[in-house]
Amino acid sequence: MHRSQDLRPPIRRSWLRLRLGKAYYAGKRYLLWCLPKFRWAKERREERLPCVQFAHATPLMRQLRGEEMEWQRNKVINLKLAVARLDGLVLKPGETFSYWKLIGKPTRRKGYQEGMVLFLGRIGGDIGGGLCQLSNLIFWMTLHTPLTVVERYRHSHDVFPDANRTQPFGSGATCAYPHRDLMIRNDTEQAFQLCLQIGETHLEGQWRAVKPPGYRYEVVEREARIDQMSWGGYVRHNALCRLVYDAAGTFLEEQFLYTNDAIMMYSPLLPENK
Repeated sequence: MHRSQDLRPPIRRSWLRLRLGKAYYAGKRYLLWCLPKFRWAKERREERLPCVQFAHATPLMRQLRGEEMEWQRNKVINLKLAVARLDGLVLKPGETFSYWKLIGKPTRRKGYQEGMVLFLGRIGGDIGGGLCQLSNLIFWMTLHTPLTVVERYRHSHDVFPDANRTQPFGSGATCAYPHRDLMIRNDTEQAFQLCLQIGETHLEGQWRAVKPPGYRYEVVEREARIDQMSWGGYVRHNALCRLVYDAAGTFLEEQFLYTNDAIMMYSPLLPENK
């Protein structure tokens, strides 16, 4: 392990401070959606564009216990409702995709159920919980395309050990309506289409376009380490980079993407089989 510049321990804010802060940032987000700074993507088509740029799938259920399994089942309901708002979206050149602008506020009246959420390092339930799985999927797929991520928020806590992890740590995008959004802009010369569906066991997604992909991308982890903080906890750190290859497989360059720092919610000294 390494020690680096200390990060602050988790801050416990009052109920009033949290409510006021959320109202402030929500107001800023609603104003942003009204301003002409962005051309927002809104057209959806049932017909699929011909060429898959990148596809990925993530399992719908984790083997948990008791109330947490009920949250898992409710999460699938929530994902179906959100996917119905996004599937087939066409992102034209110059347009920007906003995750929450298209999905809208998840409410019980719309059919959303109480699913699992992580807030200030604590696991609990909330209406619309579990939709981070969808934002994670879209973000991961976008990193494998020439589309530009305009806004993304990293997870502040590392919840699960690396057992069965198939993607690098820190490769997700957390979401909270409406201020923690995922925004993606199309700076290319062709339209892209987001295709999503709920399979029997997996959440499945694709970015498609008119032309075949001109490049292949591989996301890799750099600078991985665990830092012990002065307040007693552990913070996990890494950097994500992207390797770019041409259509023939020739390596072209390595691009820096993001750095991640997350408070660990499990002991870094646990044996791997735990």
